[in-house]
Amino acid sequence: MSTALKTLAIQYALANNWKAAQQANEELILENPRDIDSLNRLGFACIKQGKYAKARDVYRQVISLDKTNPIALKNLKRLETVSKGSKKSALEKNSTSPMPTNIYIEEAGKTKTVELKNVADKKTLSFVEPGDPVYMIVKRSKIFIQTQDKKYIGMLPDNISMRLITFIKGGNEYVACIKAAEEKNISVFVKETKKSSKFKNQASFPSTFTSQDSE
Repeated sequence: MSTALKTLAIQYALANNWKAAQQANEELILENPRDIDSLNRLGFACIKQGKYAKARDVYRQVISLDKTNPIALKNLKRLETVSKGSKKSALEKNSTSPMPTNIYIEEAGKTKTVELKNVADKKTLSFVEPGDPVYMIVKRSKIFIQTQDKKYIGMLPDNISMRLITFIKGGNEYVACIKAAEEKNISVFVKETKKSSKFKNQASFPSTFTSQDSE
């Protein structure tokens, strides 16, 4: 049950269904109170719902189990920015609008998880979380990834950028979101949402398409 419930908890988070994500992670923690991954996901689900006091308690629980846990430490630091007299915090500014759940379903040839290169500084990355929608910005032969408030996060590897730029210029459309976010490693989930008739027989990400720079 745990594996299926964990998958469900992650899917809820990617779809920005934070109430359901909270419930799923709470069930996982009932099964295993020392499940640090579920505790971290629960803490973030609470942040997204404005439940800052509960989020602090959850992250402090993580620290009691793992004093150097980077996710808990990062989010506890972010929670310090929350003013008691103002609900308009950096945390809320980073909130995103829900996107359709099916956006995040993997489809052969249409989706790919890609690790970004030349990622931004730690301060910028501290506000990036899995499930956040991002912009793909084409500049010459490269694709840069930006947050919704237009802050640079990183860039796609060159071979993927060049391939996608060809498709984009020909009429294909894509969306992307943060798939995983760590201190120095950020990966995005890219999905083709519209295929031009010009490329009807060409997959955006064929099974034979591999790169040292991507997953």
